[in-house]
Amino acid sequence: MKQLSNYLIVLMSLGAFAQEQLTLNDCYDLVDTNYPLAQQSELFEKQNAIDIEAIETERLPKLNLNAQATYQSDVIVIPLPDTGIVPPNKDQYRATLTVNQLIYGGGLINTSIDAESASLRTKQKQVEVNLYQLKKQLNQLYFSILLQQENRALLVAKREQLEAKLKEVQSGIRNGTLLPASDKVLEAELLKINQGFIELDLNRASLLQTLGSLIGREISSSTLLQNPEITTDLSPQLFRPELELFQLKKAQIETSDQLLSRQNLPKVYGFADGGYGNPGLNPLDNSFQAFYVVGLKVNWNVFDWNANKKQRESLSINKDIIDTETNVFNLNTSIELRQQQSEIDKISGFIASDIEIIKLRKEVLNAADSQLRNGVITSSAYITELTNLFTDENTLITHKIQLELAKANYNIIQGQK
Repeated sequence: MKQLSNYLIVLMSLGAFAQEQLTLNDCYDLVDTNYPLAQQSELFEKQNAIDIEAIETERLPKLNLNAQATYQSDVIVIPLPDTGIVPPNKDQYRATLTVNQLIYGGGLINTSIDAESASLRTKQKQVEVNLYQLKKQLNQLYFSILLQQENRALLVAKREQLEAKLKEVQSGIRNGTLLPASDKVLEAELLKINQGFIELDLNRASLLQTLGSLIGREISSSTLLQNPEITTDLSPQLFRPELELFQLKKAQIETSDQLLSRQNLPKVYGFADGGYGNPGLNPLDNSFQAFYVVGLKVNWNVFDWNANKKQRESLSINKDIIDTETNVFNLNTSIELRQQQSEIDKISGFIASDIEIIKLRKEVLNAADSQLRNGVITSSAYITELTNLFTDENTLITHKIQLELAKANYNIIQGQK
């Protein structure tokens, strides 16, 4: 018998160990990894690599192939007798291959790459911000499931207490100390509790499915959500990723400004033209000839009607706009943080009074229990007191879960995951 008991204990331990558990931090990490939006960060990185490759091609020589055939109504004729110079044909043909090589671009290519890199950092941080904003929704789901879980455990305790009381009442009926119908009220209450289990399980299954969709992982009904012990740092300092995003946007504007400042700098190119045509470079030689031209050229936009200057002024205004957005965000978040702190204080006060109420309810229930055994009160009166205790215990559990939810939301608002 002792060996059988040990065997059962081992089986129960293995079952508890095998039960899947899920923590709030696990859910945070899974959202960052599995939510469809998270894939954008990698896609932006691939896109950036392609864009930089395209910019780097500006360092390579550019090849242009041109071909033309023309007929002109008149040609050059030298009005001197007996020169022996034959005027060119009115139909002319030319094919050329032109090579242009950038020698000096004023740092435009490197600055363009820097601008693309700044844009990538901003886009990836925006993805992080969007994912972070899902955390409060995740908190609501997680603690709602946790509340269903705790309510179920409380309902199990109530059922066990009623079943034990039902046995006592049935024994009293058999012994003639209690009225024959006293057990029917308890049996009816047990049926109501079974209905409560059905409702709780259905609600929990629906919430688990929604949470699973959010974190990108199927959650079985046997999964146990751990009740986190959350601590909060009540300092007013913010650590939100939005603040980093604002700074990255300003840095992107600065690289765009540098890019504009280099667009009007002179650029030096080396070039070579090689071709075949009739006539060639010598218009007095009326035959097909090969030819080439090599040289250097400078391209410098010395006057653009202040278009570049106005674009840079517009970028400067954008920086001021981002500063105002930062200030507004800090203000609104600080207000939200104070409101959440007030919510934490309020719920903490509720919990303190809940504990006192439950203490009194237990004393009343103990008295009702004694009175029911002695036939002083009916089973209905006992169930009323038991339900009152259950309701107040349920209120305490609800307030405790709400407190942890308020703390978790406080940390999310502050930026402390």
